[in-house]
Amino acid sequence: MEMMSENMGYDRAITTFSPDGRLFQVEYAREAVKKGSSVVSICLNKKEKMIVFCTRKRQSNIVLSIEKIFKIDEHIAAASAGLIADARLLIEEARVKSQQNQILYDEPISVFSLAKSIADKKQVYTQYAGVRPYGVSLLIGGINHEAVLYETDPSGFMMQAKARAIGQNADKVNEFLEKEYKEDLDINSAIKLAVNAMKKSEEKTKIEETNVWTLTEKGINEYSTDELKKILD
Repeated sequence: MEMMSENMGYDRAITTFSPDGRLFQVEYAREAVKKGSSVVSICLNKKEKMIVFCTRKRQSNIVLSIEKIFKIDEHIAAASAGLIADARLLIEEARVKSQQNQILYDEPISVFSLAKSIADKKQVYTQYAGVRPYGVSLLIGGINHEAVLYETDPSGFMMQAKARAIGQNADKVNEFLEKEYKEDLDINSAIKLAVNAMKKSEEKTKIEETNVWTLTEKGINEYSTDELKKILD
């Protein structure tokens, strides 16, 4: 009983490491991400500077739909897996930071700076009592001089990638992306790859349930079901 009591203490305190060096609250936040529906993103620079975002639409009825892809600025967008409420708060702060940069420096914020600010905020929430880690991972993609893609997880860890999946069955999807990704993909091939990667996570996903956005130098485009069917056919 004494050992169980000690473990529960480490389990509940965000500021206390367990004897084997773990922060359980951060690990629980990562579990929240793993239970979220899959998100796939692909970054390309060869034929065209472009980011593709692909998610599954979550609709519980004809009234309620859950947004998982967000526009941050004209040149940056993000997609989330995990707690949507946490994602929405971080996205709002990212939008404010992006506009502040435009006002102060008269230029668009760099994708790296924005992703790093989000990762830093997440990391701060792993340090203090009375708060909990953000239970969400974000794929943040944008175009400055080139297209770039970053992932931030609940611990504040940040990494750059060319193709990445988060959420349910992410390990399986990332293995598929490693094998199939090519730097010279065109826009239609990249969309096909993203949709096929989604199917690796959730096999029963229908095209009507698939949400695809692309971000290019021309701006952001959200694809309708009919447009996706034409591309996939």
